[in-house]
Amino acid sequence: MASNSIALRLSGMFALVALLVFLLIGWALYLQVDKGLGLLPAAEVDARYSVLESAVQRYGNPEHWTKINAKLKLLSEEDKRLRFWVVSDNPTYEFGNPDDEIRQFANGSLGMRNLNLRGHDYPFKVLVSQFPPKDQRPPLRFLTAIDTQTFWQTQHSLLIALISLAAVGIALASALGYWVARIGLKPLLDLSLEARKLAPPRLSGRLRLSSLPPELDQFVTSFNSTLERVEQAYSRLESFNADVAHELRSPLTNLIGQTQVALTRGRSAEHYFEVLQSNLEELERLRSIINDMLFLASADQGSKATELTESSLAEEVATTLDYLDFILEDAQVRVQVRGDASAPIEKAHLRRALINLLHNAVQHTLPGQVIHVDIAEERNHVSIGVANPGAQICGEHLPKLFERFYRVDASRSNSGANHGLGLAIVKAIALMHGGTVFVRSEDGVNTFGMKLPGMSD
Repeated sequence: MASNSIALRLSGMFALVALLVFLLIGWALYLQVDKGLGLLPAAEVDARYSVLESAVQRYGNPEHWTKINAKLKLLSEEDKRLRFWVVSDNPTYEFGNPDDEIRQFANGSLGMRNLNLRGHDYPFKVLVSQFPPKDQRPPLRFLTAIDTQTFWQTQHSLLIALISLAAVGIALASALGYWVARIGLKPLLDLSLEARKLAPPRLSGRLRLSSLPPELDQFVTSFNSTLERVEQAYSRLESFNADVAHELRSPLTNLIGQTQVALTRGRSAEHYFEVLQSNLEELERLRSIINDMLFLASADQGSKATELTESSLAEEVATTLDYLDFILEDAQVRVQVRGDASAPIEKAHLRRALINLLHNAVQHTLPGQVIHVDIAEERNHVSIGVANPGAQICGEHLPKLFERFYRVDASRSNSGANHGLGLAIVKAIALMHGGTVFVRSEDGVNTFGMKLPGMSD
């Protein structure tokens, strides 16, 4: 949406910054000019008074005073802003027809003062001075005044000009900021358009790293890494779906085929019993596949082992062996447990992992051979390894043996009893405990196991 546009947000920020800058600069400039304009009326009044002061002090008779009156009148006519008043007890020496308001103001304190006259919107800046008597002239109060309207109007015009310039500057900063933001964000827009092209099953593409600002390099690298993980997960999901369909198809085909054959013509009760028993085995296999898939799906969602109990791993192995006693007896193999360690485990999950590890070892051990379960306590973890004699597994297969439905070859699949999820469940249980899995194949011995966190100090 346009309201969420980064370019608009940036232009708004530029406008706010410009507003703040213009306000600070404009306010500082206005204060300086205001201070200067405030001094001008007083300076001009002082200048006018200094011209007249010596003449007023020198002359004290009526003839000379007539000349001073003429000079004051001439100055007033030349500059309409200027006003002069002379207040005296002798009307001969007065000037400007001072009324009661002026006389009362003149009798106040000496110096520079403001005078607000009726009918004037702006005050007068007035210098009140006093001259002592001389010859025939009595004491005088001399008022030199200037109308401050021009100065106030100049100040007001300056304020309007500053506000107008600030408004124009803010508008320009916003427009230019938006333009600059659009140019600066163009690489991001190009990346967005390029990312839209990436969708299943076309996940092999990557965002280009060339000609990008440094700020986007890390983002593109992270995005490409995420995309690579998504591609791998999508590929695994496709492979998993295909494997699941294949694994479910076989028992379903068997069920349908056997049932159809049984229904083609009348059979004996014994034959129907055999068919139902065979179907039950296939249904049990289907249930096992579905339960394992649901467990793995839960593990994929990040499920963790929560009901942890500090337990002896050797005791858990012994309990599991009791459960597998008949399987071991039928396979004519023995199991030896070496070592022991304690670790926080969720017993039900660990026993399930041990059953899968031991069952995997039994399937690939010849009668009369021995399976070893090695438990070792290391620095930060404990390890459980189930080792059985067998042909060496190629190194290229070892990293994939804990993946779902992965089999090295048909001779090791034994698909009638194994649907290829046992070791994947072992890995999921190890991850739920915060551990890892491992596999080794060397010197005629294949070892599958997992490492779990040990007891905290």
